[in-house]
Amino acid sequence: MPKPFDVWTVLPHWPMESIDDHILSVEGPLGKFPRRMTILRLTGDRLIIHSGIALSEAEMARIERFGKPTFYIAPSALHRMDVKPWKQRYPGLIIICPPAARAKVEEQVKVDTVTPDFGDPTVRYTTVCGTAGREGALIVTGAQGTTLVLNDLFFNVRKQPGIVGFVFGLLGVTGPEPKAAKLVLRKLADDRKALRAQLEQWAEIDDLKCIIVSHGAVIKRDPRETLRRIAASMC
Repeated sequence: MPKPFDVWTVLPHWPMESIDDHILSVEGPLGKFPRRMTILRLTGDRLIIHSGIALSEAEMARIERFGKPTFYIAPSALHRMDVKPWKQRYPGLIIICPPAARAKVEEQVKVDTVTPDFGDPTVRYTTVCGTAGREGALIVTGAQGTTLVLNDLFFNVRKQPGIVGFVFGLLGVTGPEPKAAKLVLRKLADDRKALRAQLEQWAEIDDLKCIIVSHGAVIKRDPRETLRRIAASMC
């Protein structure tokens, strides 16, 4: 894992995209294995920053017009690259992570809670079943449907160029469709039966419109079927 940043470090990134009226997302860095930040707007124009990355000042200004950064979620021990610079920029941020990630995240900043209450019934944070407290997820409901914000349970990254891309293919983190990487699952999942049941439960959300993952494109096509297919692979 690359060393976490100590200062605000902007790498080339794509422009932010609007997922719906209350969700923005952005992917970067360009030319490297992508990671994705998601911004959720709560009641009172408060923002959740999920798996944050440092953006250009123009894009940060857009975030600040969208709302006030209030909560920051480091969704696993690996996803803490920019937590310290974000906390420095917004000292009032409430830092959240899954229970098993707390010690690693606190190498960078103090964690405020592993069981947050956002004061908004449309957004719920949960520790993912079957991961021994290693992974968190957000379930966001709204008039336009439900959005599921995940982390490393699966990836949606297409084949990457060069030798590095070849290695990513061997590791099983890239491919033509969303997939769970066996190597990653060995580190995340302590109970595959429970994790499979969790994915199957999410697949029953009737109005599930998309799944946002921390690596790769937003999954908008057949998100429920994607959950069922990946759950079936966890035999």
